Amino acid sequence: MNPPRPLRVACVGAGYFSRFHYDAWERIENVQPVAAVDREILRAMETGWNAYDALTVAIEERRPDLLDIVTPPHSHLDLIAQAIEQNVRAIICQKPFCNDLDEARRATRIAERAGVRLIVHENFRFQPWYRQIKAEVASGRIGSLLQMTVRLRTGDGQGTDAYLDRQPYFRTMPRLLVHETAVHFIDVFRFIVGDPQSVYADLRRYNPVIAGEDAGYFIFGYDDGARAMFDGNRLLDHAAENLRLTLGEALVEGTEGTLNVTGDGAVTFRPFGSTKTETVLAPLHYSGFGGDCVYALQKHVVDGLMTATPIENEAAAYLRNLELTELVYRAHERGERIML
Repeated sequence: MNPPRPLRVACVGAGYFSRFHYDAWERIENVQPVAAVDREILRAMETGWNAYDALTVAIEERRPDLLDIVTPPHSHLDLIAQAIEQNVRAIICQKPFCNDLDEARRATRIAERAGVRLIVHENFRFQPWYRQIKAEVASGRIGSLLQMTVRLRTGDGQGTDAYLDRQPYFRTMPRLLVHETAVHFIDVFRFIVGDPQSVYADLRRYNPVIAGEDAGYFIFGYDDGARAMFDGNRLLDHAAENLRLTLGEALVEGTEGTLNVTGDGAVTFRPFGSTKTETVLAPLHYSGFGGDCVYALQKHVVDGLMTATPIENEAAAYLRNLELTELVYRAHERGERIML
């Protein structure tokens, strides 16, 4: 039996975060990198892949099976439509997915009509600590889950030079904390706790040099009484040598015990009524970003395409994250809890 033909992959975008994508693709079996596209051709050339400054030419010459879009949100809809027009059959698109919910819905409809697999690169649910927590909760180890709390503390938002060293476009985004960052945890909450029935939010901006909010809270409520709370502040830090490994800390509390995510990527379990803790996921050295979650997501997509198995975060399902993002902002503006 002949081995399967490698999946031909092209990437568009060669900015700061794209390096994690290119690195991951080069480590995944059954993948053949065929093109890197960027408006600045020198950045595309630095990847070591076949370099282009126009996506249409790259697709025409290299015929990728899958396009990985690693560009800012304002470009997503046009790039998706362009790739589909040129018969690319699978697309991964970075988050935030498109400029807004309306554009994301349009992109999803275009892909569905063409029969193209469109997956959002929402990678935090693929971080090893959240995969471990999902398994622990599913096993019943903590009993009934009553509270999940995430404390985002990136420590990169202070001063007049905030965000300039990595992602300067953060400074001009009218919506920053929730739209760009906390959407990761909206997805994580849905992955672990489920879809909420109510939303409350209180957002604010501390650093005057940026346009959007950089701190705030939101709380998801569930019919069974459970709550999921995001407590984010990009100016403050947490106890970690690498603040970008977990970006903060998390607690998942149940009637039979508590799971804790620490800044070094460990997960511990403390039974209810006890002071003793057990390490259920030890801190490890990971390649890539955030526990190598970029690799984990991209490999998951490759496996799904090669074996025709379900793929997480396909665009149609992911739209719920964007709807909840809008509700967070609306709850903040109204100063009240919104029932879904």
